[in-house]
Amino acid sequence: MGTLKRTPLFPLYTEHPGVRCIDFGGWELPGQFSGIGLEHAAVRERAALFDVSHMGEIWVTGRHAEAYVQQMTTNDVTRLTDGAAQYTLMCNTEGGTVDDLLVYRVTAERYMLVVNAANIEKDYEWLKQHLLPDVALEDRSEVTALLALQGPLAGTVLSQLIDDPAVHNLAPFHFLPEVAISGCKVLLSRTGYTGENGYEIYADAADAPLLWRALMQAGEPEGLVPAGLGARDTLRFEACLPLYGQELSLSISPLEAGLGMFVKLDKAGGFIGREALRQQKETGLKRKLAGIEMLERGIPRSHYPVYAEGRLIGEVTSGTQSLTLKRNLGLALLEIGHTAVGAEVEVEIRGKRLKAAVVKTPFYRRPLPGKGV
Repeated sequence: MGTLKRTPLFPLYTEHPGVRCIDFGGWELPGQFSGIGLEHAAVRERAALFDVSHMGEIWVTGRHAEAYVQQMTTNDVTRLTDGAAQYTLMCNTEGGTVDDLLVYRVTAERYMLVVNAANIEKDYEWLKQHLLPDVALEDRSEVTALLALQGPLAGTVLSQLIDDPAVHNLAPFHFLPEVAISGCKVLLSRTGYTGENGYEIYADAADAPLLWRALMQAGEPEGLVPAGLGARDTLRFEACLPLYGQELSLSISPLEAGLGMFVKLDKAGGFIGREALRQQKETGLKRKLAGIEMLERGIPRSHYPVYAEGRLIGEVTSGTQSLTLKRNLGLALLEIGHTAVGAEVEVEIRGKRLKAAVVKTPFYRRPLPGKGV
């Protein structure tokens, strides 16, 4: 086994005696600091700080940058204005998902693509294969740190370090390309992966330790805690945010994953995989992601088989006991005929088929935020 990669914040983990690190796609990252349940509750009730510096940042620049990003992604990049971001996906020609990502428009000739850590090299090669003239790519993942400040009190914490109306009036999926926090220049974004209000802070890797300490100190009166990947997963699951490799993959299309709102089949310029996805939509999906709730005692886990009418109809992609809702829930890729809310299914757990039902998603939704925090 090779040496695990570490983020610029790794030396600070030891300041927390309860930290437990795990191997996450070749990275040595904190699974938890004080306990998944405590960290999960902090995000839902107060605020928590995540080190997600393992994520990838690929910059796209040049005269045809907009046309290129439009060609490579399923959403409509032309709808973005400077300082706006959007969730989108990259597909192969068969409609399978290469990755899901965020696109940040700094200007019409300068974009940042934020991709999943395990896919950085694959995505970069895919992007290079389809490069247009007058477009340049730069992978800045190794020199970029990413901190995620998440929770209803995230803005209160941030206000201790920044006295700028532009920051506090920042709308969801918008960002400021240059903001100073404790003397460090950062890109500040109103985004996150927890289903809560929050911010993501992109900074030079060398500045990450200073920023982490400044945020933790500013957030101490509000009960800010450090949080690991365990809570990040339980939080995103409750909000039904997809995880690549589980809800999305080269064999699972965005339409099958229920992400059709991010697939603009008729946008100007088209995109790689459009025809395959159009055909999939026109002929009708054969399977689709659905939420399920256990009616008998048991917790659905990834890859558990799902049955209906005595036959296999799909499998669980993610599942756990919801820490917020106290219900045993799962996401499952099922035959389309069994995805209606209320449909009865069975999940095989340790050799036994236990009753479950299809339920509405997302499982958890916070009150719709307005501008500001």
